[in-house]
Amino acid sequence: MTVVPYKDKTESKKEQVAEMFDNISHKYDFLNHFLSLGTDIRWRRKAISLLKENDPRQILDIATGTGDFAIEALRLNPDKVIGVDISEGMLEIGRHKLQRKGLSDRIELVSGDSENLQFDDNKFDAVIVAFGVRNFEDLQKGLRNMNRVLKPGGMVVILEFSKPGTFPFRQLYQFYFRWILPKIGRLISKDNAAYSYLPDSVGAFPDGKEFLEILDKTGFQQTQCKPLTLGISSIYTGIK
Repeated sequence: MTVVPYKDKTESKKEQVAEMFDNISHKYDFLNHFLSLGTDIRWRRKAISLLKENDPRQILDIATGTGDFAIEALRLNPDKVIGVDISEGMLEIGRHKLQRKGLSDRIELVSGDSENLQFDDNKFDAVIVAFGVRNFEDLQKGLRNMNRVLKPGGMVVILEFSKPGTFPFRQLYQFYFRWILPKIGRLISKDNAAYSYLPDSVGAFPDGKEFLEILDKTGFQQTQCKPLTLGISSIYTGIK
């Protein structure tokens, strides 16, 4: 069953996800850092560090949102980072952020569908995604598109929530994720569905070994999974 943010609406998952992120864009960065106690920043930094040896010149950040992962990618000193997202609300916040930081010449944020990327084949040295692939309407189509625009030998780095497996941390985390986080998210973002969709979408996502098998199936090689913070999230990597 496809998990969508607004169960009472008939629009596609893609349309609903875009609407959801438009609705919460004004509070997205604050809630990310607040609800994770800043751990999301360390996760992004760890994920980007895995690309250091590859020295990528052209990087594509898919589901870039407000651009935090794209900004983190500048630590690699690439020639260009392009961020793509379907939410104009998130992109607008991101563009203002880049202007404030003086980074608009190094990062370009563009509107686009991650499952139908408007880029040539074999264009990017690295493709990165943070907390975005579980929102794809067609996961395999999105991953194949990422593979298509990646240069041969290029690396994909995907940071995504996963499900902890250790007792009693798993139970404590599930309680927080299912009952506490949605209430705080609703209160601050004013969107009743967005932070209930979060645990639902994580619960439905094929994490760990299952996701590695999907990466293999969609054309990636040497795939690996690195769990973070007792399995709250994981970094997946693969080579084209």
